[in-house]
Amino acid sequence: MKINSILIGIGLLIVLFFVGSAAHFYRLDFVEQLSSIIHDYRLRLTMPRTLDERIAILDIDEKSLKEEGRWPWGRDRLALLMDKLFDKYGVAVVGFDVVFAERDESSGLKVLQKLGQNQLQGDISFQTTLRQIQSQLEYDNLFASKIKNRNVVLGYYLTNQKDQRVSGMLPEPTFPPGFFKGHLIDFSTWNGYGANLPELQQAAVSAGHFNPLVDFDGRVRRVPMLVEYNGAYYESLSLAMVRTLLGQPKLLPGYAEVKSGGYAGLEWLELDATGGRLKIPVDSDAATFVPYRGGQGSFRYISITDVLHDRVDLAKLKGKIVLVGTTAPGLMDMRATPVAEVYPGVEVHANMISGILEQNLKEQPAYMIGAEVVWLLLTGIALSFLLPLFTPVKAILASVFTVVATTGLSLVAWQYWNVLMQVANSLLMIALLFALNMSYGYFIESRTKRLITGLFGQYVPSELVEEMARHPENVSMEGESREMTILFSDVRGFTTIAEGLDPKELSLLMNEFLTPLSHVIYKHRGTIDKYMGDCIMAFWGAPLPDKEHARNAMLAAMEMLATLQALQPRFKERGWPEILIGVGINTGSVSVGNMGSAVRVAYTVMGDEVNLASRLEGITKQYGVGIIVGENTRNIVTDFLYRELDHVRVKGKDKPVAIYEPVALASEASKALQDEVRLFHEMRRLYRKQDWDQAELQLMNLQRVSPDTALYRIYTERVIYFRKNPPNADWDGVFVFQIK
Repeated sequence: MKINSILIGIGLLIVLFFVGSAAHFYRLDFVEQLSSIIHDYRLRLTMPRTLDERIAILDIDEKSLKEEGRWPWGRDRLALLMDKLFDKYGVAVVGFDVVFAERDESSGLKVLQKLGQNQLQGDISFQTTLRQIQSQLEYDNLFASKIKNRNVVLGYYLTNQKDQRVSGMLPEPTFPPGFFKGHLIDFSTWNGYGANLPELQQAAVSAGHFNPLVDFDGRVRRVPMLVEYNGAYYESLSLAMVRTLLGQPKLLPGYAEVKSGGYAGLEWLELDATGGRLKIPVDSDAATFVPYRGGQGSFRYISITDVLHDRVDLAKLKGKIVLVGTTAPGLMDMRATPVAEVYPGVEVHANMISGILEQNLKEQPAYMIGAEVVWLLLTGIALSFLLPLFTPVKAILASVFTVVATTGLSLVAWQYWNVLMQVANSLLMIALLFALNMSYGYFIESRTKRLITGLFGQYVPSELVEEMARHPENVSMEGESREMTILFSDVRGFTTIAEGLDPKELSLLMNEFLTPLSHVIYKHRGTIDKYMGDCIMAFWGAPLPDKEHARNAMLAAMEMLATLQALQPRFKERGWPEILIGVGINTGSVSVGNMGSAVRVAYTVMGDEVNLASRLEGITKQYGVGIIVGENTRNIVTDFLYRELDHVRVKGKDKPVAIYEPVALASEASKALQDEVRLFHEMRRLYRKQDWDQAELQLMNLQRVSPDTALYRIYTERVIYFRKNPPNADWDGVFVFQIK
């Protein structure tokens, strides 16, 4: 009871901590980050992923830039575009996700005027012609005339720079300064802007900003419907386009109810349109969550050059809402969003327009704060009292049920009520309460130690088992990829040996040599994977990481040979045959963990590098050596003296590998031994060059030094064979094995 009361008390403190966060008494960054992640998953899960045919995006894409030239184009082309869109295709409204802040002087009018003032001042014909064509060459005025009296909405951007930079002309504010006085609204405020040329702005029906709100992770989740500049309030491009489409209906603010004093916050905006009222929910920043329909392509994209050249079917644009923007990478209007890391900014506005018209915008009314607090208290208090009393299984089930209920309720509210229910505080609270109750005792201490001891006690030495029990966080039974070293050892001619002994004697023999060899592996921190008759398979680097796994395996192999040699006199006394083993060692990336079936599993390693280690052990007898290591092992363990035996292509492998015999520790190798190895390497060089005479001469020298070395006899036989049967001119010196 004492332990339970402590756990219950700590649990209630955790509940109060998250209640304070939900009630906005303080701000927790990690809660907001989790809220954004949950929002993204919820959005992607419920997106309709359908095409909204009401909206078309005229794309300044790579194709358009290739045909029309680099952006910006002459305003005469845009004037032509307006005629095409309204006169030929009959679009409903056009919005520009670009700014026309600089004058278009591409017509050459200034140059002509300068000539008329200087060199051609007295040329009456030139002056007359210039006056006649001047209006056609004033592209800005031409463009302005084409958007006048048409449903054209321009776009502009706002900035927050120290020098309060402004350019162009802003539209009339949606609400004048002081309109929201007495209301608690945290508008995003700006001190500068980049807007359109005055003649263009005056000709357009309206204009809207295209500034999104960028969250902590760089993603665009919200667009402010209203922003503040110089005390006045300006609408977004999407809102301005919807209002233009509906005939400029009045925009009405909606406030949260306040029963006893205080300041009412803005909760929604309302369009008083002829066909009915459209409600646009906003948050405390006067922003609305973007109702993404899906990934890029949720709206029809039309290359703008196809419109200019009459290559678009009338039905694709007639009566449509048209947004002019770009997906060309060089024009840099790509955004990071919850649905894609790279997403066209123009499609963000298209999603907002679609959401306003469909009335599927998500809202977060003020009462949801109270609802979240109540939910936290109900679930938190219940779990605080119940989890300490439950068994681990029941505690897991209760926590999972609460998580599922919380998540399910939020999904229902999102999908069917269009209400945004925040659940980050609840999920974190549940997780923390569960962790608090599970961190004590059974799972972390007693059961983990018993589990590790039972699983690995027969695989690894007792010292490693104790170390794993002390640090269970370093042990994983799940399959994972890890760099390790694998060793295979096998008795040569074991079948013949077994045939000469009765079963009891054979069992005693195997026990006599397997036990000391296993102790050697344990001594050098190895893990015995399995015994396969007379074969031992072991590995280094798991279950505990071992930075020296390759070197420890090498030391174990050398000691295994020495141990077996020391056992020979005892075997001879008992009338047993001489036991010789071959050892193959290889290092590389393998899969390690519990593998098997539902009936039986084993902690083992798998992969190509394991197979290669087995192949290396199998060819030790072909070279008459005790140990063969792969190239990876040789490159890692550099303090040994190695003899490069050959380049071989083992069975099951297409790529040849270099194989080496570790002769001795480099620090312990005599000069005579080092000279012998160097002489062998020189012979190998001559052998690969097909210089058979010189290679044979070196082999004769080697055999005089060490006449009992089988390796030298093997290469002598090869030289004799190749002298009579020369290999091809492109022979790479690789020896191919057809055996395992």
